[in-house]
Amino acid sequence: MQTAGGSVGTAVAPNDLLPLALSRPHDAIAAARSLLAGDLDPDAASCAHQAIGIGLRQLGDVETAIRELRIALRLTETAGRPEREADVLATLGATLGRAGRSREGLTHLDRAVSLSRGALSGRVLLRRADVLLILGRHREALDDLRIAISRLRRSGDRVWEARCRNYRGFIQLEMGVTRQADTDFEQAGRLYAASGQEFEYAETRQNRGLVAFSRGDLPAALQYLDEAGRGFAEVGVVWPELAIDRCAVLLAAGLPTEALAEADQAIVRMETVGGQATKRAEVLFAAATAALAAGELETARSRAESARRLFSAQRRPWWSVRASMVQLDARYQSGESGPRLLRQVTETARRLDTLGATEASAAHLLAGRLALTDGRTRTAERQLELAGRRTRDTPPLARGAAWLGKALRSEARGDVRGMLTACARGLDALDEHRLMMGATELRARATGHGAELAGLALRDALRRDNARSLLKWGERWRATALTIPPVRPPDDQQLVHDLAALRDVVRRLDAKREGDGTDPALDRERRRLEKAVREHTLRAHGHRSHPETSGFQIDELLDELGDTVLVELIEIDGVLHAVVVRDGRISRLTVGPMAAAEIEVERSRFRLRWLAHGRSKSGPSLDVLGARLGSAILGPVQNVLGDRPVVIVPPARLQALPWGLVPSLDRRAVNVVPSAATWLRARRLQPPSDRRVVLVLGPGLPAGRAEVARLAERYPGATVLADGDATADRVLKELDGAWIGHIAAHGTFRSDSPLFSSLRLDDGPLTVYDFERLRRAPYRLVLSSCESGLAKPVGADELLGLSSSLVPLGAAGILASVVPVNDPATVPLMTALHDHLQAGQPLAAAFALARAKVGDDPVARAAGRSFVALGA
Repeated sequence: MQTAGGSVGTAVAPNDLLPLALSRPHDAIAAARSLLAGDLDPDAASCAHQAIGIGLRQLGDVETAIRELRIALRLTETAGRPEREADVLATLGATLGRAGRSREGLTHLDRAVSLSRGALSGRVLLRRADVLLILGRHREALDDLRIAISRLRRSGDRVWEARCRNYRGFIQLEMGVTRQADTDFEQAGRLYAASGQEFEYAETRQNRGLVAFSRGDLPAALQYLDEAGRGFAEVGVVWPELAIDRCAVLLAAGLPTEALAEADQAIVRMETVGGQATKRAEVLFAAATAALAAGELETARSRAESARRLFSAQRRPWWSVRASMVQLDARYQSGESGPRLLRQVTETARRLDTLGATEASAAHLLAGRLALTDGRTRTAERQLELAGRRTRDTPPLARGAAWLGKALRSEARGDVRGMLTACARGLDALDEHRLMMGATELRARATGHGAELAGLALRDALRRDNARSLLKWGERWRATALTIPPVRPPDDQQLVHDLAALRDVVRRLDAKREGDGTDPALDRERRRLEKAVREHTLRAHGHRSHPETSGFQIDELLDELGDTVLVELIEIDGVLHAVVVRDGRISRLTVGPMAAAEIEVERSRFRLRWLAHGRSKSGPSLDVLGARLGSAILGPVQNVLGDRPVVIVPPARLQALPWGLVPSLDRRAVNVVPSAATWLRARRLQPPSDRRVVLVLGPGLPAGRAEVARLAERYPGATVLADGDATADRVLKELDGAWIGHIAAHGTFRSDSPLFSSLRLDDGPLTVYDFERLRRAPYRLVLSSCESGLAKPVGADELLGLSSSLVPLGAAGILASVVPVNDPATVPLMTALHDHLQAGQPLAAAFALARAKVGDDPVARAAGRSFVALGA
């Protein structure tokens, strides 16, 4: 048999076509049609038509497959061979079941069971189990598979034994028995590999990905699914189940937009090339679930309704009830409430319980919320009790949701201690989920699952006006992704190669754009490489336990602060509150509406951007803007700061704030950090003993040349990288563990994909993914480029960006800008900054002193107030 180029020679025996149809469907169809062009007896022709039917089913053309299988059945009846008739009946019955015609399919399968004996009966029982699985009749399917495996093992039929194990593993997984499921998938994979069944081997990788997903191990799940995708691609099969599973994993990873795109692409593919009606319904359901998580509620409702109708027509109650639940949740998130919705959700939750669906807990939780809103305390109590049942022996995300149900129930009963205990246990479970992931992005996005638990505890602390408790719970779920360094993915060399290729492509694209040209092919390659880099990092496994994840201790913070005042800003229900820690005392002050603070931040940033390039002389002065900004973001806090150094912990949504513009902060050392725990860790970092200084000049920055030249005079022994030497590998090598790093280079912040934010070097952009390859960040790092201090808020209260990525890598202090700056105006500012650093001043203090020397020129003042000192 020749398989090169997808062609198969005609010397294929009819009986060999059937296993080939499942392994390489394109080849099997071609070989069968070649055979049918000759003179075949009815039995051989039946095998050929059956192989074509199986191949077409694998490729998604189910209706044509059914027609081919009916021809095969008529031919077997003519040939008068009961065993062949049983086999074709079983294939036809299974295909009808996949097409949503389960009643007709089971009729054919029951007849096939009665006609079969020995190993053949095992094959038939497997296909009946497949239809029973579609219908959600799991116990009956398991009974069929138990008998089938025994008969097939005795007969030595390893391929069909593998298929039975694969199906049994899937059913066990549906029932939550993950260890036995993984064992079956592993054994099936070995049997498939030994038999050359490439397509089905890829299926076992996909199914092992589902096991990893059910255990909460998202990086392993993504890795298995990627392997399955490559396997399906090698045999030329587009497999909708893979899109469904990837969609579920991406949702759990906090990536709903990517999950919706995955499902939508699968829908388009099925509309183009056809596909099984059962799988079309499941893909629609996946798209509805993703749209709900992404906040696209109308899309969620319409996709769920389409899926529900298909499931109902296919007599699949387990699926149709789940689709109904998505519709109900979308109505609730659209603002609907009341007795009618409560009744519908309660009934749906009951049906989900009866069917054993995992969505039952979420349905009970929603019913409990609706009952609380409607004042039905008894109903709420019962529904929340049901929602909180699964706090053991379930994946971390499910446990977190169950503890949320317990917390809401305790809150409704006035049991504050029980509510706080449930919040703590729920966040502990979500910590476990977060620590399974090595990628910074996944850890940051995963915190979104705990936002409501943290919010319950924060509201309680506010009600009791307990400032210490407010600080404790504010820290419990803030900037947790920055507590440990990112983990390099297993194929690190491939990542390094892809990053280097990406730099080269972007450098060439930039050269094209500077010449007023474009290159669509290069842009496609850029997108491909970015996708590859991101997928590499998402597969990295985390550290399930890490010394840096130990609990935050308030007393340790009080001891370390000394004369410094810490101000932690916390948003609760749209209002900004400040926890002030000074001289060992903790107090709370109300600042004002968060919306007002965000408006003043944007006004200030807009004004600084214009002044940076001297575009506007009119409008409010920086002093006026600064006073407004201070009132909106600090309010009465400004009256209790005295003349002390200040550490400010803003919410993620206020991170891009020019703090130096606020008059009450202008003349003092101000450190900005994502959490008090982060400041405490940075404070305790020891500077390196060798005092290495690294100065980097990127291309296309004339003012930077003067800046780096002046600094080189002040640091005679510094390593200077410029004029072709400022390449990514050389810069990373020299920065690793340095005492001071200073980079003068153009910066780009990517709000669409913040980890591709970058600094422009001689060989292309140095991205966040590159910086994460450092063993240790420089102790102090100055980024004098535009917007290098920006980060994107994600998850509960997390940041993704260039400067934030350096925090867990050991940077004690970072100076970066939050708006574009005037490059020539930064030269004297940076020179003065390093003069004060050499005199022994900490970074924030050195920056405050340098800022005071810029004079009254508006452009210079704007530059001085566009930077922030991050860290300690």
